[in-house]
Amino acid sequence: MISVDEALGHIFDLVVPTGVETVPLRSAAGRILAAPVAAARNQPPFAVSVMDGFAIATTDANPGDGFHVIGEAAAGHAYKGAVGPGEAVRIFTGAPVPDGAARVIIQEDATREGDWIVLGEKIDSKLYIREIGADFKIGQTLDPPLVLSPAHVSLIASMNVPEVTVARRPRVALIATGDELVMPGETPGPDQIIASNSFGIAAALEQDGAETRLLPIARDNAASLEACFALATGTDLIVTIGGASVGDHDLVGQVAADLGMERAFYKIAMRPGKPLMAGRLNGTPMIGLPGNPVSSMVCAHIFVRPMVRAMQGLPKVALPMRSAPLVAPIGPNGPRQHYMRATLSDDGITVADRQDSALLSVLASANVLAVRPPHDGSREAGDEIAFIEY
Repeated sequence: MISVDEALGHIFDLVVPTGVETVPLRSAAGRILAAPVAAARNQPPFAVSVMDGFAIATTDANPGDGFHVIGEAAAGHAYKGAVGPGEAVRIFTGAPVPDGAARVIIQEDATREGDWIVLGEKIDSKLYIREIGADFKIGQTLDPPLVLSPAHVSLIASMNVPEVTVARRPRVALIATGDELVMPGETPGPDQIIASNSFGIAAALEQDGAETRLLPIARDNAASLEACFALATGTDLIVTIGGASVGDHDLVGQVAADLGMERAFYKIAMRPGKPLMAGRLNGTPMIGLPGNPVSSMVCAHIFVRPMVRAMQGLPKVALPMRSAPLVAPIGPNGPRQHYMRATLSDDGITVADRQDSALLSVLASANVLAVRPPHDGSREAGDEIAFIEY
């Protein structure tokens, strides 16, 4: 068995970049930026008023000063002339500041009578003008790699850029295996269960940008597995679920080897998820996940999600870890790294009592995986423990 870190290193060695494509900005949210985006204009493109008020030509204004109002400026409607000494232009938030204006007196600090204003006894010292390019300037870039958030999309739109170059979404084939499986909605036989793992794993990988294909369930015979592998041709990553152990009916490893798989490793010193393998099948990266529901989901988070992200140009790193105090004590850990279902709250981390790798209800009610290194000793309430959000 190898360590989790060693296994993740081997998986990153299998990564092949997916390439890039250009998409309309409307479709860019959540995609991974693959080329710099350069601003095509300044923002703001002209000096603008930050408040409603009066634009005047001097920064040296005093209580009681009077100004002749010569015009008006609103958002989208600039005052075409210039403002000179003793003059003012009525101005509204977002309007271009007239030529010659040095500051904006907010409307609360002035009294208007017809075409004249008189400044009050207290004048706000701020100028209330946002200068050209205060947000960004022509040529300023947003650089890859970067997961484009809604805020990034808004920023790119304001740069006047209508489309962006992003990493192509990895095409991932998911193959659930086992005679015991039927699809959700079907009627299982007396010795069958519902295929749940592939649905959860697909949802997890799609959050990281993958396009997943749920292939037909592969039955426990070589012909069925070979047919499913053939259907995965043309994808960027093949993920099998179940059949990766060493039982008489666990055929994935042998069939893949017969088809030319170059195995990178098999078995990891972790729980849940010890029987996990990875390699290349005729040039395509392949990961064989264990069949127990929690084991397969945990391994998908720890290994497949970082791989999918790296395929799109993000750094080859594990999912981020943080730490929080334990709410209650826990006993010592064994020789394998343990990813324990737990709940993070304002009080800290509460580790679930039941850690059976078949209990999806426990995984669904948890929101983090508490990470125990091998041979970790007993922990007391208040001790810091590492965790991964999923």
